[in-house]
Amino acid sequence: MAVKEIIMFGSPKLKRVSKRIEKIDEEVVSLVKDLKDSLYSTTGIGLAAPQIGVLKRAIIIDLREGEKPIILINPAIVAKVGKEESIEGCLSYPGYEGKVIRPKKVTVKGVDINGKKVEYTAEGLLAKAFCHEIDHLDGILYTDRAKKVYRLEE
Repeated sequence: MAVKEIIMFGSPKLKRVSKRIEKIDEEVVSLVKDLKDSLYSTTGIGLAAPQIGVLKRAIIIDLREGEKPIILINPAIVAKVGKEESIEGCLSYPGYEGKVIRPKKVTVKGVDINGKKVEYTAEGLLAKAFCHEIDHLDGILYTDRAKKVYRLEE
């Protein structure tokens, strides 16, 4: 529908908990389209509704490996295995990265845009993306979890 401005680090909107989506209606379908358009206007791999100013529990992840994007409504991490440290960045905090400890493997449940229950078990970058985007829904930024955040060289 439209490319929305991404809310930047420091905005109190990013620190608020998003509301559960009770039904998938035209408003939610429009939100998902805005998330897609906004994500694809960047080089990022994931975006959560609060990052475009909407405090609802919806995320999109696209690792851009030829697969369809993952769109989840009301996502929840239901299982975590192991831990690993890796580097993360965020579209809401451009020009910075940080070292974050995340689970090695996660299982995530939610519903798709058609209201169908879905479940994903993921490792590596996809697991990290699920954790990162779901954190956004809970008002948590990667900088809250980072051991160290540093500015990227231009």
